[in-house]
Amino acid sequence: VTGLSIRHVGEYFQRLNGMISKYFKKILFTFSSHDIYSKYIQLQRSNAPVHPTICNNPKFFPFFTNTISAINGMHIACAPSSEERYAMRNCK
Repeated sequence: VTGLSIRHVGEYFQRLNGMISKYFKKILFTFSSHDIYSKYIQLQRSNAPVHPTICNNPKFFPFFTNTISAINGMHIACAPSSEERYAMRNCK
């Protein structure tokens, strides 16, 4: 659902727009917090080559030119409570 509006994401996941916005802000603030950022985010060295999957695909490369790095294949462990597990199922 990357690049979609909150309204489209809410419709896709069958949730209210306010709920989508609330949890998007929580995730954004969590990832930008010092604890998470300093532990899990590692900036790529400037002399590192661009991955061929990004470089050879015109869908990706124009958007990633002149960038330092991007989150690629990052998985974050999630342990929701038993009440929240149904809502978290099959979410990427």
